[in-house]
Amino acid sequence: MILSKRGLLLVAVLTLVVTLIISFPARVAYQWASPPALAVSGIHGTVWRGEADAVAAYGIVLRDVSWRITPLQLFTGSASYRVQGAPDSGFLEGNVGVTVGGTVKVSDLTASLPLNIFAQALNIRGLQGEASVQFDRLQLRDGLPVAADGTVQVNNLVAPRLSRDSIGGYRAEFFTQTDSVSASVEDTDGAVGLAGSLEINDDRSYRFLGQVVAKPNTPASLRQQLQYLGSANERGMRELRLEGSL
Repeated sequence: MILSKRGLLLVAVLTLVVTLIISFPARVAYQWASPPALAVSGIHGTVWRGEADAVAAYGIVLRDVSWRITPLQLFTGSASYRVQGAPDSGFLEGNVGVTVGGTVKVSDLTASLPLNIFAQALNIRGLQGEASVQFDRLQLRDGLPVAADGTVQVNNLVAPRLSRDSIGGYRAEFFTQTDSVSASVEDTDGAVGLAGSLEINDDRSYRFLGQVVAKPNTPASLRQQLQYLGSANERGMRELRLEGSL
């Protein structure tokens, strides 16, 4: 069958549209739709597959960032990408998607990150250490975690507000509840013994309840700070309670 001129014109227009979509520059998309908190430099490629020299948000910087779309996720109402990046040391890799409603969905996330990249975001000067992160699922809505299933292991933690020396390693295991995100927290080789639970509610409130105890290797300055937590029980443990809003 010979196509009519109108049919040929329609095919040409559709071909042009598909070509434009497939080759749509990531640089243009960033200029059109990037949130104010996000800064990207050295953008190459398309919205489907590309690279950037650096990506920064809330004081956190990743370099050599690359992305490629996962087409099957488009049928679920979200655009999902396989993203890789690197801070000054370490790596980050995972699937990142955004739903029509604005919820950020992360899955299969694996990362090894220096804690100093979070110092500005957390307002903790001199923060140091290393974090190993593994999440099967992480969902954020307006910056609030509404689902989280995974673990964070922190090693060689240095928080000058507590001690100028390393206070060891700690582990948090996150899991999703009906109306909150919870985590069990414990020390692995910490300078203080710690066992507690963290709860982040959908009204943006959080609460950490735990118990801490000095160890033989606990620095004298940190041991003194523990005394401000109140009286110890028969096992030498003191209650640690933190509450607030995100």
